Amino acid sequence: MDPLLIALSGMLIIVACQFVAPKVRVASPLILLAVGLAIGFLPQVGAIEVEPHIILEMVLPPLLFSAAVRMPTMDFRREMQAVAMLAIPLVFLSAFAVGFVIHWLVPAISLPWGVALGAVLSPTDAVAVSIAKRSGVSHRIVTVLEGEGLFNDATSLVLLSAAMSAGLAADSHALNPGLLIGKVALALGIATVIGLVVGELGVRIRSFIKEPSSDTVFSFVMPFIASIPAEHVGGSGLVAAVIAGLVVSRRRAGAISATNRRFSQHNWQTMTLVLEGGIFLTMGLQAFGIVEEASAVGGGLGFAAFLAVALGALIMVIRALFIALMLAWLDHRRQHRQRRFDAEAERIDYFEQRMNEACAVDEDMLEARNLSPEQWGLALERFRRRLSRRERRNALRATDLDYFANEPLGPREGSVIVWAGMRGAITLAAAQTISSHAPLRGYLLTIALFIAAGSLIIQGLTLPGVIRVVKPQMASGDIPEEERAKLLKVMGSALVDTALAQAIHEVDGQTLLSAGVSRTLSRIGHAVSHDGASDGDRIARTADRLLSDILQDVGASEGETHEGLRPRCDDETDETVGETRETGEQHGDHARGTVDMSGEEVERSFTREQIRELALEAIHAQREALLGARDAGIFSSAALEDALARLDYEEILLVSGHGQEH
Repeated sequence: MDPLLIALSGMLIIVACQFVAPKVRVASPLILLAVGLAIGFLPQVGAIEVEPHIILEMVLPPLLFSAAVRMPTMDFRREMQAVAMLAIPLVFLSAFAVGFVIHWLVPAISLPWGVALGAVLSPTDAVAVSIAKRSGVSHRIVTVLEGEGLFNDATSLVLLSAAMSAGLAADSHALNPGLLIGKVALALGIATVIGLVVGELGVRIRSFIKEPSSDTVFSFVMPFIASIPAEHVGGSGLVAAVIAGLVVSRRRAGAISATNRRFSQHNWQTMTLVLEGGIFLTMGLQAFGIVEEASAVGGGLGFAAFLAVALGALIMVIRALFIALMLAWLDHRRQHRQRRFDAEAERIDYFEQRMNEACAVDEDMLEARNLSPEQWGLALERFRRRLSRRERRNALRATDLDYFANEPLGPREGSVIVWAGMRGAITLAAAQTISSHAPLRGYLLTIALFIAAGSLIIQGLTLPGVIRVVKPQMASGDIPEEERAKLLKVMGSALVDTALAQAIHEVDGQTLLSAGVSRTLSRIGHAVSHDGASDGDRIARTADRLLSDILQDVGASEGETHEGLRPRCDDETDETVGETRETGEQHGDHARGTVDMSGEEVERSFTREQIRELALEAIHAQREALLGARDAGIFSSAALEDALARLDYEEILLVSGHGQEH
């Protein structure tokens, strides 16, 4: 059959499964796996085999890179300990346990090859994350599962390579845990360095690219720029791609234009859909060939199925015990952090008292210490900087403690993390890299297939039910009003020193602080674009929101409040905004004794280009304030993403309107 027709048919199947999945309430990867199995076992379809390097070297790097870019770096930093424990020690424990058990049950499979199979069965699949998200579990559970999926693939592949080398050399001593840990550490270290360099350079290059299409193409290349060199120098290409993605996640909002970021985000969603769907479809298609190969080996498929059930159960038991210990250790670490925070807060208070006393030192004391006032002032400045750094560190520790307290990981949440540890397409792709010289290779592949497919089907279909039964903490659908108000305050405060605020204060004075400000804002907004009523309305709302943020902050500082001087809330409609404007127009001038500006005065004061540039500068100031709040850990990642997306779309609106005029 023509490869082009195969590819087109595959994409159509992916689209169809994506359409059907919400209606039947089953994750689309599971439907794709079932469709692939059905097609693969048709009499007219022969054995299908996809080269494993296509999955591991061509498909996985962009998928992991995309997942890392979507990962909020603040949350990843907070969950780094949990992710590291799940991605490294748990992989080693699972791999060696599987190796010993299968070597005991099937002596023909030596310990190194058993460990190789254990390494293949260790990585979890990302389909659990999508199911957990759709079920509405807390954001912390999703972050832990996503972080585990980003790194355990790389750990298992490094361990698989070492185990196969030992198996080919028939030397079980090559599986020395110390040597293996050293190899993994070296591979991760090399990959981290390359990923950091590629991520930073990539962001800087993308900051100079103005065309969204070109920027998207370059972003498609970035994971391979990181993974290929890392593999050639002995590192993990997958980890390099992940680290590069995390760097992009952290730096993109401040370095890459909003238009380019949103454009590439939509294109990456399309690519991710095709690649993930293709993996699960091909997994099902390859099942017949693997089963056929195993059926030729003595013992039959029944014994392979028995081994798959036994090893799958063993892996889940180890995972449950490990996560129980991990949660206990994380709780101990949280209590330790709380004690450190309290002790550091006391030290900071004591340090501040000493600083206040030091400021009152007289000249006689300085002379006794042989210090000049200038030297003493420099010393005080150094101490103030030290105090400021300690206060920032402790404030960050306080926000982390609040995060852990608001979204705890207890036995209920741990149960979800345990059951979400399903195996999938990566397990099958890694299994196919096992050398043809391995004893009973067909059996090993069949066991991997049975565990991966069975895990996806059983755990994938039952995970929503498990969540309903254990009742873990669920994610709140809306951003709390208190956090929203605090977020709006930060955004409004960021505008006080902008050129837009200066221009408003110089031109309008008290007139813009009257309730008639809404009519003036509308005129300014419509003056930005003459391309159509709809564009003018949207730009008017953007200008309204920006200028109202400034006025709200100014009004608060002067003790003034008015319903017209506030940002528009999400639950407001155009009608309610219009009513507010009409009310202000009717009563504002009489209440304050001011005169509203005429349209001619507005146009003379603000040209279209001036308004556009001032508004863009104000948006950039607000974005910088939000990024500073992100680094300080003040707000939740959901609230920050919502606010940053709002700024992005406002910036895109202003920039696109400018492009149409020219």
